[in-house]
Amino acid sequence: MNTPGTPELLGLLALLAPAAAALVLGVVPWLRRSGGAAAVVAIAGSTVALVAAVAVLAQRAGGGPDVLWTVSWLEAGGRGLARVGVRLDGVSVPMLAVVTFVALAVQVYSVAYMHAETARSYGRYFAYHALFLFSMNLLVLAPNLLQAFAGWELVGVTSYLLIGFHFDRPSAARAAVKAFWMTKLADMGFLFALLLLYTAGGSFEWTASLRPAVAGAVTALLFIAVVGKSAQFPLHIWLPDAMEGPTPVSALLHAATMVAAGVYLVVRADPLFAQAPATREVMLFLGAGTAAFAALLALVQTDIKRMLAFSTCSQLGFMVAALGAGSAFAGFFHLGTHAFFKALLFLAAGSVIHAVHSNELSQMGGLRRRMPLTTVVFAIGALSLAGIPGFAGFASKDTVIGAVEGQGGGVPYFLLLGTAFVTALYMGRALLRAFFGPPCAAAAHAHEPPLSMTAPLVLLAIPSVLAGLLGGWLARSVGAEYHLHLAPTPVLAAALSLAGLLLAVALFRQGRPAPLAAFLERADRASLVDRSWALLYRQVLIRVADVSRWVDRYLVDGLMNGIGWSTLETGSAVRPVQTGRMRDYVFAVMVGALLLAWIGGFR
Repeated sequence: MNTPGTPELLGLLALLAPAAAALVLGVVPWLRRSGGAAAVVAIAGSTVALVAAVAVLAQRAGGGPDVLWTVSWLEAGGRGLARVGVRLDGVSVPMLAVVTFVALAVQVYSVAYMHAETARSYGRYFAYHALFLFSMNLLVLAPNLLQAFAGWELVGVTSYLLIGFHFDRPSAARAAVKAFWMTKLADMGFLFALLLLYTAGGSFEWTASLRPAVAGAVTALLFIAVVGKSAQFPLHIWLPDAMEGPTPVSALLHAATMVAAGVYLVVRADPLFAQAPATREVMLFLGAGTAAFAALLALVQTDIKRMLAFSTCSQLGFMVAALGAGSAFAGFFHLGTHAFFKALLFLAAGSVIHAVHSNELSQMGGLRRRMPLTTVVFAIGALSLAGIPGFAGFASKDTVIGAVEGQGGGVPYFLLLGTAFVTALYMGRALLRAFFGPPCAAAAHAHEPPLSMTAPLVLLAIPSVLAGLLGGWLARSVGAEYHLHLAPTPVLAAALSLAGLLLAVALFRQGRPAPLAAFLERADRASLVDRSWALLYRQVLIRVADVSRWVDRYLVDGLMNGIGWSTLETGSAVRPVQTGRMRDYVFAVMVGALLLAWIGGFR
């Protein structure tokens, strides 16, 4: 085992600080139940992790080398199954900085947002947060797929705990179970990919060189896991229901942890996916299709959090399409900018919900006068998500659209261009409905949240505007090229985004929907896919489970119980033969000998 240097120690600090916070809160019950002290411990762990991540980022910006520090794990016969540790390079370091920054902002925001919880629940919330950050960092810094799988599964478990945080509410408990089982169904792909990778290549390395057939199978299995974790069609149905969790949890899930894990996995494993063009082709079409499909669903939502949830599905589709087109940089770039403006949008929405005590857009309006800061930061997030020039989302989204240009016969390209228009339309609608037009009944009592909630909003608004300027640096970090220049695709995408905003103004200029918009808001918001999964569950899986239960009880158990019963009865029948008296045994031997002699006489 080599001695870790300064970069390695910083990476380990970023990994272990939130783990230590979670461990302390887990083993010291009085600290967890104290409420405020638990928040201090969790935030301290996140702060240390962020400082370490920024220090590593600064070293790399100054020309520092890639770092790989590992120790052997599960040794047997002098050979370890794999190695665990930290990998610090142009992919992991920027992601580590984004994850720790967003997590810290969300935790600080939560201090005031969750103040109404009991001390016990308050402490439990921050313990889960600390464990969540450790889990994601374990995945981000993983030197191989085996450690990544450990982080992947821990992210899923902590997501379940946070989505179902209010487990006494049936809808929250159901949403947590739904998210857990849908993602676990997909995670089987990851598990089988590991088994196949180790069987075929003898390692779990990101850069393993495989035969074409094996590479296709491994990447296809990994992509199944990504479809579940990053909420791609048709396994996306858990993500909107996950809005049952507290709003800061939604911000963390949608920005830099749970759903980001899938896209990050593909970026990290790009050398494996480069060996499987068929898998990439599927990713290209599925990502573009999910982007368009989820954007249309976002357009008809009246719950602001569900609208943002479907928006996340759509934006993840953009990233998956870029990865399918072979541009890991484009997908990674949009993953980073999306983390900032989506966290900003969810936290700003949380401030509005906190003020009006409702998630419904129809019960919001006229809030710009009572909540000017929230109005500004929500507008920044909305314009960045819509891809308006001058904001971070414009640079990264246009990079994605440019990456798919000419791929797949042009179908993904035009799907993403259309999605850019719809994205601007539904974000313009949300902005106008919530902050402009006639004031809602609750507007008279609405006010800006406290500093602990507004400060994270301001800090997240800055990269939502400026993060696009980091495209060139990020491209160099991952060995790609990036040039932001005037070309038909960026101009067309920007024009469509502006057209979507103008249409939103025309439909919602007074805060009340025009007839077309009213029709959209009355549309059936229950997804056909969601209903199909429910039908599959109730009519197929439950009935198959009933048949399996009958077979297990009456055939499998019946056979085994019958064998046991037969053995006991046979033993009872022959037991009288064993009398324990010598004369009986001598008599039996003599009879046996006579029988043998008699039989032998006939041969």
